[in-house]
Amino acid sequence: MSDFEGLKALVTGGASGIGRATADLLAARGAQVTVLDLDPSTVTKPLLARRADVTDDASVRAAVEAAAAEMGGLDILVNNAGIGAQGTVEDNDDAQWTRVLDVNVLGMVRTARAALPHLRGSQRAAIVNTCSIAATAGLPQRALYSASKGAVLSLTLAMAADHVREGIRVNCVNPGTVDTPWVGRLLDAADDPAAERAALEARQPTGRLVAAGEVAAAICYLASPLAGATTGTALAVDGGMQGLRLRPVMPS
Repeated sequence: MSDFEGLKALVTGGASGIGRATADLLAARGAQVTVLDLDPSTVTKPLLARRADVTDDASVRAAVEAAAAEMGGLDILVNNAGIGAQGTVEDNDDAQWTRVLDVNVLGMVRTARAALPHLRGSQRAAIVNTCSIAATAGLPQRALYSASKGAVLSLTLAMAADHVREGIRVNCVNPGTVDTPWVGRLLDAADDPAAERAALEARQPTGRLVAAGEVAAAICYLASPLAGATTGTALAVDGGMQGLRLRPVMPS
């Protein structure tokens, strides 16, 4: 499939997890891709890479300008960089709230702000933000993270309204619990990693964690010119977690 042939894409947080799976899939489908990451050292060809800190406006602007110049333009922005947080509303101090919101929300603002002048020059411009099931479902021990992703969902809708008449589509994906390095670290820190993994799997109706490649496929769908009529949409990739209410399996 070559629906991205000739298109130039930028993926933040693209050195690992969902971001890396997305960058690889975009490239495989014909796009020229630059990864922006705090540590892009693991990124290999055909991907291009630039170091960028999404909490630093100057860093973001410099990286976006350099990437657009190197690729000869910009058509697609995947705002994927983000960090997690655990706890109730009582458990995270002001510094943690500031840090997570700075990365997860303002990081997308800074990158979009830097990319928009280039996207306006494209005939097939698209922005896809990585949101979360946490934006639409109440999850225990995720108050700060959920607040940040709720903001991403609202930001996506507002951006879609602001830029639709400029020919720039804006959508987001809402993954469930994804089998990424961050979730792996979360499991490693649990008192009983096997039990914690089983609990995370059980809360998704499919009975398993979402694969990073499955989220990447959804991102690529939203970014593709083939989805040219889709904007202002949140696409759940959550194993049915948001919409399905299965009856418990009764013991035989």
